[in-house]
Amino acid sequence: MTPTHLLGLPPQMLSSLAVLPSAEQPLMLLTRHSIREQVAGQGFASYALPLTDEGRQLAQAWGQHLLDSTGREIVSCLSSPIQRCVDTASLMLQGQTRQMFPITPIDQHVLLVEPGSFVHDVAQAGPLFREYGPLGFINAFLRDDLPGMKDPQQGVLDILALLHQYQPTGSHRLSLAVSHDTILAALLAVMVGQRAITWADWPAMMEGVFMWFEGDDFESSRLYWIWRGQLYQQPIAAFKVVS
Repeated sequence: MTPTHLLGLPPQMLSSLAVLPSAEQPLMLLTRHSIREQVAGQGFASYALPLTDEGRQLAQAWGQHLLDSTGREIVSCLSSPIQRCVDTASLMLQGQTRQMFPITPIDQHVLLVEPGSFVHDVAQAGPLFREYGPLGFINAFLRDDLPGMKDPQQGVLDILALLHQYQPTGSHRLSLAVSHDTILAALLAVMVGQRAITWADWPAMMEGVFMWFEGDDFESSRLYWIWRGQLYQQPIAAFKVVS
């Protein structure tokens, strides 16, 4: 049962906590932002939509719970430049430090937002996103069947290389990266070799994946990740783009 202070947290996150490696292993958490305001009508989620009060409380409580339950402290932080992602990161840091203005900087990066992660030409890809909807768009992308998009493998390598740069060192350390649902959905699908996903695969708000790398050199390292309570691993070389 989800603790009262974590109501709204996807229960799979607690399942993932149960299978984390020992605290000697530093980790990264790549997560979708916390609960935002709902989209009006049948429109798409504007980047201007803020977190709800529930979402703000959840992000802070989740940050505190990560420290209390795993002993891991957030020592570095990345975020999409979109305000609800920056706010999620800030509130999670507040939950850990109990300070209104935590000293850990939040580095905003274009590889955690679109265009940037997988979209390289929004003029081509944007109309298709509106036509297909989020799920249809990601599935077309996984088939490598969309103009204006990176090669799926290359998009994954770009994001993973960024996360590798920010991986923490030392025990009881955690690095945080806050992004968006479409980016996590595409990343996770490519990492496990899915050519199509369903809404059941879609990351919920405040749902994320724990990751770590073995190896100092990115290209020769091995990636481990825990998603919905299950451990996966692949060498980075497995994601190389085939010419």
